[in-house]
Amino acid sequence: MNDKALYQQKLQAQLDVWKADVEKLKAKAAEATADAKIELHKQVDVLELKLEEGKLKLAELADSGHDAWESLKDSADAVWASIKLAFSQAKDKFKH
Repeated sequence: MNDKALYQQKLQAQLDVWKADVEKLKAKAAEATADAKIELHKQVDVLELKLEEGKLKLAELADSGHDAWESLKDSADAVWASIKLAFSQAKDKFKH
């Protein structure tokens, strides 16, 4: 398997983990008080937008040629860092 395919698999695996995390937040929201539910739904909306951004970047990588994917890797890394930060902030906010 080439570097591009391995990189795509790594990104897809992380997206899958984040999708599961969003589902956990949705379940938590269903059991929350009204105020907490509103805040959880806001966070879920932000996270889902970030995940969509990640899916689009992954699709862009998949569609890129062998030479072009290397240049896209940096922008994909930036998107993943942004998603990771959003999830970290959401988890910190709802630890209690």
